[in-house]
Amino acid sequence: MGRYAALLRGVNVGGRAKVAMAPLRATFADLGCTEVATYVQSGNVVFTAPGTAAALERAIEQRLAAELALDIRVAVRSAADLRRVVAGNPFLPGADPQALHVMFLIDPPPAARLRALPTGGSGEAVQAGRHELYLHLPGGMGRAKLPAAVGRAIGVPTTVRNWRTVTALAELAGSGR
Repeated sequence: MGRYAALLRGVNVGGRAKVAMAPLRATFADLGCTEVATYVQSGNVVFTAPGTAAALERAIEQRLAAELALDIRVAVRSAADLRRVVAGNPFLPGADPQALHVMFLIDPPPAARLRALPTGGSGEAVQAGRHELYLHLPGGMGRAKLPAAVGRAIGVPTTVRNWRTVTALAELAGSGR
């Protein structure tokens, strides 16, 4: 049994892919997950389950498609993965945590695309991690040009979380509750 966080892509954003958290928790419980908790309304689920992250991603995506008729991509990360993401942020210390985001890669992009990441203006920056991209967006996500440019450049599905959410998920996944 491992402790994981599932990051659902595009849930409850701009009125599309609306998913209530109570039924989402029930869906995870129906999959055999225990200690299921959601964090904020944007599709973050922390849980305990047997299996690998890749197998869990497939099972969750299939169940969401069957039960909710939604094509939602999911990134599943173990508690250890989340601790590594938090510890590996290249913009810390020094950067304002409110300017930090993590773009989780749902599918692996070609290595050449990761080597040719675009650069941002106005202090925006991106750095590749292991299975994620770290974003420094001093003007905020809403005004930033870099995330869309990076998404186009790597050509694979991603889901982005702000630094506060990433650290909260790491803490929740690590605590076992």
